[in-house]
Amino acid sequence: MPLIPKPLLLALTCSFAFNLSAKPTVLPGDRIAIVGNTYADQLRTHGYLETFLLQRTQGKPVSIRNLGWGGDILTVRDRPTNFPSETSTLTEHKTDLIIACFGMGESFAGPEGQTEFEKNLKAFITSHKGKKYNGQSEVRLAMISPIAQEDLGPSTPKSVQRNRNLKSYVESMQKVCLEEGVPFTDLYEPTIYLMEDKRAPKVTENGIRLNEYGYWATSRTLADSLTTPAPSWWISLDAKSGAIEARGVSVEKVRTAEKEISFQVLEKSGPSLPPPLSGTIHPSLQSARDRMIVEGLAPGKYILQVDGQNVISGSHEEWANGLPVDQSPAHRDTEAFRMKVNDKNLHFTYSWKALNQVHIVGERKKSPAGAALPEEVIRFNELAILKDSQLREAHPVKTREWKLIRK
Repeated sequence: MPLIPKPLLLALTCSFAFNLSAKPTVLPGDRIAIVGNTYADQLRTHGYLETFLLQRTQGKPVSIRNLGWGGDILTVRDRPTNFPSETSTLTEHKTDLIIACFGMGESFAGPEGQTEFEKNLKAFITSHKGKKYNGQSEVRLAMISPIAQEDLGPSTPKSVQRNRNLKSYVESMQKVCLEEGVPFTDLYEPTIYLMEDKRAPKVTENGIRLNEYGYWATSRTLADSLTTPAPSWWISLDAKSGAIEARGVSVEKVRTAEKEISFQVLEKSGPSLPPPLSGTIHPSLQSARDRMIVEGLAPGKYILQVDGQNVISGSHEEWANGLPVDQSPAHRDTEAFRMKVNDKNLHFTYSWKALNQVHIVGERKKSPAGAALPEEVIRFNELAILKDSQLREAHPVKTREWKLIRK
């Protein structure tokens, strides 16, 4: 088994999570509800976390409903008139596990509000204790901390003080969760580590709201803290001796010709989702990409083909250093699967979150559109349930033909 690359070790040391149980927080077959602030809400629109969790529970996949709402804090979670209660939605979903994201909005109260925050967090945990939303067993909880604030210059003033406050609130969350026996994931430390690298891409849009790249990065960290971490695909091949090592896949039937090396790759797990940008990413996140290293190649340019499709090309020096492999047919299938996850979530949102209240309790309630709305909401929920059932196979494993061809 190859050693863990140093960048991965750095990434792992700046992530903190604890779980008092020997079992992972997310179990196969769990029916999960995500609640909380903008971070929770935007997990729904990007779909990375849900895709990772579905990949890791194949055979008995999780089912997720995202109830996140931008701006929510523990004590203020305003909803429109006649909005369904959270209890009713959790019960309808037969929720086994609640993943809760709080702390960002509360942190703006500063040190003076920290004691009140701890009290409110304990009250939130207590409010769910003993509840059996699935009708059989007590619901489980997992708490997720806020991210750090990224320094974007004049548009994010007092970032240093903001991060002091955020770190203090994260420490409060850690303390309360430890006392209450609730699994906790710290996203502050891994995100401030990424933000301190000024040469790497930005991870937020406005300092506290992650961009898509930020959601890709933190979703992997979050998935690793909630489940048994899944290794990225890693293949190391010596072109001269034919010796090969692999992780996440099995490699066999290596054949070497004058201008071509071919082999079969059995996918033991789903591939990693590629980063949603081109060009350089954080060095510490390179290990989150599937990668192939080929040493001992004759000088020249080589292209990798998988099942006859071009994937990536590079010189013999670049292959010796390792190149990311995240545009293969398997990767494209997984990205298409993520789009299906997002589509399911959109249908659930249409069935759950009122997009135009005037059609529900306002002047258009008796209009044709208003009269049709109740039936449409029911239909959207039916479609969300149907689409959820179609996500049961995140990535059927396949054996594919890989070829490295000299141009």
